[in-house]
Amino acid sequence: MGTAAAWAEQQVAAVRDDPAGRLALMERCYRGPFGQAPRHLPFRRAARSFMRWQLARGVLRPDTGSPWWRVVNERILRDGCEAVALSGGLGGPPSSRTAADWLAFALEPTARAWYRAHNGSVVAAYLEHRVMAERENEPERFFLNVILCRVLYTHALVAAPRLSLGWLRGLAPVLGDPRLGMTGIFLQLSRVLPARYPLDDEVSYYLAQEHGFARLVDFGMIVPRLDRLYEWSAADLGAPGLLDCVRDGALTYAWRFEDRHVWDPPKSVVLPLVHRLLPVR
Repeated sequence: MGTAAAWAEQQVAAVRDDPAGRLALMERCYRGPFGQAPRHLPFRRAARSFMRWQLARGVLRPDTGSPWWRVVNERILRDGCEAVALSGGLGGPPSSRTAADWLAFALEPTARAWYRAHNGSVVAAYLEHRVMAERENEPERFFLNVILCRVLYTHALVAAPRLSLGWLRGLAPVLGDPRLGMTGIFLQLSRVLPARYPLDDEVSYYLAQEHGFARLVDFGMIVPRLDRLYEWSAADLGAPGLLDCVRDGALTYAWRFEDRHVWDPPKSVVLPLVHRLLPVR
């Protein structure tokens, strides 16, 4: 039968050029090794939403899609498949820390375990393929940073509520629970990123088009916490390379620090109120 890691690689290779097959493989993972995993299925909601958005944009297409998005997606699938195989009794130790985190989630499915597994795979792929990300155009690289800080922030809602929501920390685990629809407030990428690939307008255009609530989340709740958020995430996920993705309140993954003005908050009468309501301590 081989090792769990080898089996996982075979599963991913079989759907590499089949975007719909990738989605089907992801959904099978949440059913466990024997097709019955009722405690795991509710977590499929957030994962399926994220992947359906990728399919809608076309980034997973083998011909016109994004090489970067394809390898990031593969990392999540491969780690998840390996955990399924390991929990089903297939041999071999976990091939990576992220596969071990997925196995921990498989054995004890909690919101915190899911974020550590899912975001661990995302961050590992981000860091491993940073050079590939540099080849994306400017607006796409801008949104790669937006997406990363959002998934880290939703993790912090569950695992570091005081950091993420201050004195309203009692609400944070509910807002961030991937099994509940409220998570869509923070992870609904269709509100942030146009559903097409590649992007063909200037970053300033997309900033001007950002929905009011998305702007409130990004500039009112996340941007003031960027440095602390990335420090906490780097420690929790065992990914010190994350510290190279932020600098003095500016996101720098495949993005020059000299172009940090894009992270400056827009003029608004609401944002200062949010900053006073939810101060960073």
